[in-house]
Amino acid sequence: MAASLKPAYLKKVDQRGDFEVWIVDGSYIRGHIDEEFTNFGQHYRYPYIPLKEFWIDQEAEHDEREFFIQHLLTEFDLMDKGMPYDKALPEADRRERKERRRAGDVRKLTHRGQKLPDGHDVHDRLWKKLESGLTAWIVNGRLVRSVFNIDFTAGGHDYVYEFVPENEIWIDDAIVEQERAYVLLHELHERNRMSEGWPYSKAHAESSRLEYRCRHHPDELHDARATEGWT
Repeated sequence: MAASLKPAYLKKVDQRGDFEVWIVDGSYIRGHIDEEFTNFGQHYRYPYIPLKEFWIDQEAEHDEREFFIQHLLTEFDLMDKGMPYDKALPEADRRERKERRRAGDVRKLTHRGQKLPDGHDVHDRLWKKLESGLTAWIVNGRLVRSVFNIDFTAGGHDYVYEFVPENEIWIDDAIVEQERAYVLLHELHERNRMSEGWPYSKAHAESSRLEYRCRHHPDELHDARATEGWT
């Protein structure tokens, strides 16, 4: 184990064949190793992860561990055989989606198929309503991934996801409390830039740089959010 990775490890929670499954501190990883680390990962997607380890970010709410493990087993196997990530991902998503259906998440949000899913149904609690009319919501990330977009991570807004209601920013409830302010800054900045006509790729890249800076200079976070309208 490289010394630089030691703080990322929180707890070994499973052993699947040759693979150790670790709960890791995603906040530390995003702040010190890789700002684009998501909910989980394996070596061929994130080379800093040891070959026979699966990493899963600690979850604030809802147990999604088994979904992620099934995804990682499929993704690793395909990439180990030489398949590129962009081809392996849809196959791994299909495996994960099957597990989510089996768990009953889709039936829950669609009332056993009697209605189409609605973005308002995943609201957990209102964080804040701004003078502009924009609202920030903590949402049930497990249901968002199970029913709307299996790759939803950390947060999002209506300029990126068609299932997010107009003038809303969503923050995943799987993100631990101490990380939510940074994710919110990213989403606010990204949405503001896209409302000015920026393409997503450019807005996301700049928002990631701003988020990363504030993770290393938390004294700048309050002013950065205020600049984006969080008052």
